Amino acid sequence: MKRIKQIYHCIDANKTWYFILMVTNLLFIFLAWLAYPETFKVLVGLMIVFTLALIVISVLIMMRKQKIIEAAFQDFLLEANETNEEILCRVSPKTYWSYIHRMGSTIRAFQSELNDQVVELADYEAYIEGWVHEIKKPLSLLTLVLDNRSDEMSPLVRQRMLHVRDQIHGDVERILYFARLGATHKDYIFESIHLLDFCKQIIEDHQTLLDESGFQIQFIGEEVEVLSDRKGLAFILAQIIANSTKHIAQNQACPTLSFEMGYDKERNQTILNIRDNGPGVPKEDLPFIFDKGFTGNGGSVTRQATGMGLFLVSKMAVDLAIQLEVESEPGSGLTLSLIFPNVKH
Repeated sequence: MKRIKQIYHCIDANKTWYFILMVTNLLFIFLAWLAYPETFKVLVGLMIVFTLALIVISVLIMMRKQKIIEAAFQDFLLEANETNEEILCRVSPKTYWSYIHRMGSTIRAFQSELNDQVVELADYEAYIEGWVHEIKKPLSLLTLVLDNRSDEMSPLVRQRMLHVRDQIHGDVERILYFARLGATHKDYIFESIHLLDFCKQIIEDHQTLLDESGFQIQFIGEEVEVLSDRKGLAFILAQIIANSTKHIAQNQACPTLSFEMGYDKERNQTILNIRDNGPGVPKEDLPFIFDKGFTGNGGSVTRQATGMGLFLVSKMAVDLAIQLEVESEPGSGLTLSLIFPNVKH
């Protein structure tokens, strides 16, 4: 089938010349009929056989040449250096040489620019990761001071300092995860996790952030077990918590964040619904809340939102095979559902 297509494409590419050949044959057939009526049939037969043989031979030659050109062109695309460019010109018609040279110089220019960008990106990632590890040193020192010198500061000052420390720590984690998004190797370790206990542990880790915003935490449902990566899932929950604390309504008396464990029998999947009672998200903004840099026009009363938290959540969820669903109405809060894959043990 492939060979038939090649023959068809070869004939179609040279149909003009074959048409001229046919017209020429018809002319000679007419002249043979006028000049040699006695041997007309013999001459016509010879001309038809000769024409068919000529077409077959020309098609075979062109197919062989086309195969050589395709091989040279494939090598040229894989590595558009001057050697492969010269080989391609050697097997191609001279009318294409100028185009090949122009294409080669353009590809080499783009390749050089791409190589420079790859090097710059690698240096940038190395710098970011190095900076993250360096910034963790003063954060650790700050934690040490807050733990050992708490009696030298008022409870309010200590709470504010813990809040600032946790905010910085969250920003550092976002930078680190963003820098690692394009990494080819990701060290995920999937293991069995008791989801309710895990959520309570994450809340304890971010208690100062929630206390500063005055959040009350609710846990609904019974313990369920899921299979996931602890660090990745912790990052997702931390970003959702941070997002809720950044988007609270003005003068909101009692902000609440609830974690509801559930199981969908129809889909045979475990679902974690994380719900807040904040200002909510307008319907027109819902399809875009996981886009990078999107902050929306409604709901946020602060300028802290960067649009990166939920974007990173969506990327991490893809890596962990967690499906995200979101529901919201202006004034009624936001519900973000984490649907865990059904893994058969």
